[in-house]
Amino acid sequence: MGGARRHGAETFSIVGEGTLGESAGGRQGRSLPASTEAAAVPFRFSRTGPKGVAVGEMILRKVANAMVEGGGSFGTIPAGFTYLGQFIDHDLTFDATDVMLGEDVSPAELLQARSPSLDLDSLYGSGPDSDKSAAFYRDDRHLKVGTTVSFGGDPARAGFDLPRVGTGSTAAARRKALIPDLRNDENLAVAQTHLAFIRFHNRVVDALGPAVPPGKRLFRARRSVTKHYQWMIRHDFLPRICDRAIVRDVFVNGRKIVEPDAAPMDVPTMPVEFSVAAFRLGHSMIRRDYDWNARFPVAFGTLQFLFEFSATSGTLNGNPRLPSNWIADWRRMYDFRPVRPGLAVPGHPFNRARRIDTLLAMPLDDLPPGSFGGTAADIGTIQANLAFRNMVRGDMVKLASGQQMAAFCRSKGVQVATLTDAQVRGGSNRGAVLDGLTTLQRQRFLANTPLWFYILREAELNNGKLTGVGARIVAETFHRAIEGSRDSILRDTAWRPRFGPDDRTFRMIDLLFFAFEGNAALLAPLGD
Repeated sequence: MGGARRHGAETFSIVGEGTLGESAGGRQGRSLPASTEAAAVPFRFSRTGPKGVAVGEMILRKVANAMVEGGGSFGTIPAGFTYLGQFIDHDLTFDATDVMLGEDVSPAELLQARSPSLDLDSLYGSGPDSDKSAAFYRDDRHLKVGTTVSFGGDPARAGFDLPRVGTGSTAAARRKALIPDLRNDENLAVAQTHLAFIRFHNRVVDALGPAVPPGKRLFRARRSVTKHYQWMIRHDFLPRICDRAIVRDVFVNGRKIVEPDAAPMDVPTMPVEFSVAAFRLGHSMIRRDYDWNARFPVAFGTLQFLFEFSATSGTLNGNPRLPSNWIADWRRMYDFRPVRPGLAVPGHPFNRARRIDTLLAMPLDDLPPGSFGGTAADIGTIQANLAFRNMVRGDMVKLASGQQMAAFCRSKGVQVATLTDAQVRGGSNRGAVLDGLTTLQRQRFLANTPLWFYILREAELNNGKLTGVGARIVAETFHRAIEGSRDSILRDTAWRPRFGPDDRTFRMIDLLFFAFEGNAALLAPLGD
């Protein structure tokens, strides 16, 4: 989401266009020699479709407020996929140069490090031999995990928090996570997801066996973890959020709109249509509250608490580490029942994400300033409204309207229907109501519908699953990112997963089951 480490950074360096916007929060400082820095380029965005026209801030204010007025319904997707999507987004937009700085880093390496791929750089950094990344590692192959702090009768537990700095002159410094991408400590759900990936990697290392020489174990494990991750995205994540037929068409017949002629090993770019619009679909999936664990059932595991019990957006309730009573119960965030019926929580159905549509959960109208690089002055203002921020960002980069992108797709041979004015205005009768717009404002909005809103309206009319323009942008961008990654299941077509139930299946529930040793006491250490 966006072009830099924090969501408030509104700078997009688009290939062939230069830099658009300005940073609201900015990047951390560099230590590269000036000559090397000058030879490199910022994170590489590209424009897939045509440029659009801004609809105007007053219209966006009214639409944004309509999108967070409450209401909405739950869909069928387990809620954990909301935050898996955020973890994936951070991997795609991770600027690895923050953890690979040094005199011997070439501009070519920086170019690769500032490009979208699905290599899990946000998990691994540059490895244990790098001065910038060594702190993430326990030894030459295992990643560090953290220990929670005892609270309310729940004892401290090793391996259930992110590793944290633990030192410094301020409480904020002491609770800072030791991970390559601090955005993954922005809320507790994505932080616990990152921790699950750390545990998965460590388990894969230990599963390699003595036949793999010590010096090759990290390399082998990372390659295996990355390919399992890509397989899970292709076969589990994407078909849940996108029309399955479109995903299948893209992965069988190839791309038509996102770098269709790129050589597989060319360095990919990130389409602004994906980053600024299509893959912000997850914002619609966020719930107001969660049945989080045995201590915080539904209505008590609020979204505000998930922000508060992270270091970037909250304070960990004043603790240097996560309190033990906030450890995730993964059985409540994913549906293990089809393959592991014994892992169902008695009397507690798993959390379902909100349906993908044009309504957002109420707390998203007033984001914590730390989550977007804001200040206390932004609290309670339109600047803290997530819907407004998304659409303003689209205006800033001159994003094509939904209607323009539909026409563009057809020009490339993709059969996509354009939503009618009535469909954009009325949706499915369970979405945002646009009656607050004046007649002239409504005409302008219906003629140039912001791409993010348009894609959500498409999904709303498709029972909560991306279709048309949105599904095509998402599926093709993921195809290109997997194809252009250092390790790629699209280039290594013979590769098959080994940590699922068979050599064709690997889902997020399989990753969690393996990461937590198939043990309910680890998947849910606080019990039922």
